[in-house]
Amino acid sequence: MIVRSFDELTDTERHVKTPNWHSRRIVLAKEGVGFSLHETVLDAGTVNDFWYANHIEAVVCVEGEGELIDKETGQTYSITPGTMYLLDGNEHHQLRPKTQMRTICVFNPPVTGQEVHDENGVYPLIVEDADGNPVREDRVAG
Repeated sequence: MIVRSFDELTDTERHVKTPNWHSRRIVLAKEGVGFSLHETVLDAGTVNDFWYANHIEAVVCVEGEGELIDKETGQTYSITPGTMYLLDGNEHHQLRPKTQMRTICVFNPPVTGQEVHDENGVYPLIVEDADGNPVREDRVAG
């Protein structure tokens, strides 16, 4: 059994910070459960382009509000607490928080915590062995 609090992850290697958002990685690939779980906080007034070409992501907004734009269709969705969206088709998307937004995200395959968004907003696919060492890095798109 694993029990973790968001606070204990703050300012550790599991706390990823960018100019527009920060994410605490609660469950990573090294836990071996087939998914990763993150708390991500996005800053109000930012524009965030993402494209998870190698992962499926489910997101639940738990605080704040913003807009989700499907960059392939142009469709815009209002995101408020209790709204879930699932990127089951590896959609290019953009998040525009109107207020600070706090989300809970699940990735499959799980991320390792070593991923960095490239110029297209894509995470590479990194696979780890049981000791947390990268054994293969693939990139499907980008």
